[in-house]
Amino acid sequence: MDAHSSTTRAEPQTRLGPPARPEVLALFGPTAVGKTAIAIALAELLRSRGEHPVAVSADALQVYRGLELLTGVPSPAERAALEHRLISFLPLDATFSAGQYAALAHAEIDGLLAAGRRPLVVGGTGLYLRAALGELDLRPPPAEGARERWSAELRARGAVALHGLLERRAAWAAREIDPHDAQRLVRALELLDAGELEPPEGPSQLWSGELRHPTLLVGLVMERQALHARIDARVREMLAAGAREQVLRAHAAGASDTARKALGFEELLAGDVERMRRRTRNYARRQLTWMRKLAGLHLIDVSGRDPASVAHEILAAWG
Repeated sequence: MDAHSSTTRAEPQTRLGPPARPEVLALFGPTAVGKTAIAIALAELLRSRGEHPVAVSADALQVYRGLELLTGVPSPAERAALEHRLISFLPLDATFSAGQYAALAHAEIDGLLAAGRRPLVVGGTGLYLRAALGELDLRPPPAEGARERWSAELRARGAVALHGLLERRAAWAAREIDPHDAQRLVRALELLDAGELEPPEGPSQLWSGELRHPTLLVGLVMERQALHARIDARVREMLAAGAREQVLRAHAAGASDTARKALGFEELLAGDVERMRRRTRNYARRQLTWMRKLAGLHLIDVSGRDPASVAHEILAAWG
């Protein structure tokens, strides 16, 4: 009996044996924790099982062509070891949104599964991870004139003053936003005025257990001092490789507002390396806070471990 005719049988069929493995593997963790190296080690193990893995980036800024050093895009050697999708494909002057990313990520993941390949979703941007794995419930656009009004306030009073205003009106929202992140501050105040910014209920408004495909979600963590040391080392390596020169070129080329959100862009433009280091550490802390709220997360402490041992643990969890 062929596969098509077997589906017409009326009686129920019982499947024995272990449950099917998740179709998608997703690695999330703070900047500098070693996601790329672990993904490459995991891909090697998967290939030994006859799998054909492909990484799908879930990073808001790695999409830009011309900011590879600043955003930590995998090197050519790393891309040779594991194919990566959704990196370095946008020009610097383009704007980009989570909604646009979601459509691209869904197409990539669905296409890979249809082709019998194994998607490895790898990233550190929480919203983009959510966009890749599930469906987004995006906020409405601002009311007419709201953005212009708050942008004028930003120019007149500065980002720190606006952060103080947001803290007085919605302290829980201010805790999630860097005092110098002008774009997020303006957006938060717009939503607050529109009655669309509400305190989160439960773990996270950006996460849901209703994912598009069965997924093993792995969270990578590291002892704080070790992570800070790796962040500091990464900043030094970026500078030595020419990250500041890359930022200056991007600025001269008319980088969009969204491209300028890359960690360290404005700091390197101003020559303030220490502020870049502090902001990166703070961002890593927020990534960890967000990650630990996720339901169904397989948490792995990678402190003092090599990528291969972490990859073996992930494979064991996958089944």
